[in-house]
Amino acid sequence: MDKFEAIRSFVEVAQTGSFTQAAEQLGLNRAKVTRHVQELEDWFNLRLLNRTTRSVSLTPPGHDVLLSCQRILNDVAGLENLAQYHTEELVGEIRIASPVGLAQGLLYDVLDAFSKKHPNVVFQLLLSDKNAQLVDERVDIALRYTDKPDENLIGRHLLHIESAICCSSDYLKQHGDISHPDDLQDHNCLIHIDQDQWCFIQNQQPLIVAVSGSIRSNELGIIVHAAMNHLGVAYLPCDLANKYLKDGRLVQVLKEVPLPVMSLWALYLSRSYQRPAIRAFIDYLADRLSEDVCVPG
Repeated sequence: MDKFEAIRSFVEVAQTGSFTQAAEQLGLNRAKVTRHVQELEDWFNLRLLNRTTRSVSLTPPGHDVLLSCQRILNDVAGLENLAQYHTEELVGEIRIASPVGLAQGLLYDVLDAFSKKHPNVVFQLLLSDKNAQLVDERVDIALRYTDKPDENLIGRHLLHIESAICCSSDYLKQHGDISHPDDLQDHNCLIHIDQDQWCFIQNQQPLIVAVSGSIRSNELGIIVHAAMNHLGVAYLPCDLANKYLKDGRLVQVLKEVPLPVMSLWALYLSRSYQRPAIRAFIDYLADRLSEDVCVPG
C-alpha cells in the first residue's frame, strides 16, 4: 500500500463527500480511490466512512483521522515549498477567480508580465462577476471588489477604484441630458444583477436612486457593450470604463456627483504552506496594482 496516496484519497473523499468527485480531482479512477480508502481502513482497523448509495460521510473515528491526515499533507506541502524556495524557478498551477471586466483589463496585463518571467507557472481563470466559493471551486486567489472582505478569508488590499456613470454620446442626443441622479429614473439603465439601486454621495451623505431598464446582466462586459451601442446608461468601475471614456466610445455624465469608491482585494484561504508560486504572484499583483484607478481627468 502506498500510504501517502491512500491518505490523499481519503482526505479528498472526506472533503468532497464523493468517491467519484475525489477520483476526478486526483486524476484517478474511482476503483483505485475506493481501494485506497479500504486499505487505509484496514491499516487503522477502523471504519472511517459511512457509505450509502446516495452519500458518503465521516464516522466519529474518521473525523479524528481526517485531522491527522490533513496535518500530514500540510507537512508534506511545507517540505515541498521549502525545497522550491531553494530553486530560482517558480512552478505550479494557480486558480484565480476574477470579475470578467477586471480579467480583460488590469489582470490580463499582470498575468502576461508574470508569465514571461515565470513560464512554468500555469494559470486557470474562473471568470464571473459572482463571488466564487474558494473551497468548493478550489480557488487559490479570489479577486473581489468589496469594502468588507469575508472574515473567514485572508485578504490583501490591492487598490481603490473609482466608478463613473457612462453612456454613449448618441444616447444623450436621443434621450436628453442627465443633470441630476434623479433624472436616471427617466432613462434606460443597464443594470448589473441585484444592483437596481445606484448609490451617490451628496452633501457627504448617501443618495440612493432606484433605476430600471431593458437589460440586466451578471457580467459587466455585456453592460459595457450595451452602453457603447447606445442602449442606455451604465454604472461602471473605472478599471473597465476608462479606455472607452478616453477614446470617446463612452462619455461620463453626472461628473459633479461623487460615487462611492470601491476597493479591490486579493482573498485566499490560508497563509500556512502557501505554495511559492501563489505567494509570489500575490506579491507581484500587489506591486503592479499599487496605483488607484481614477476617472480620466
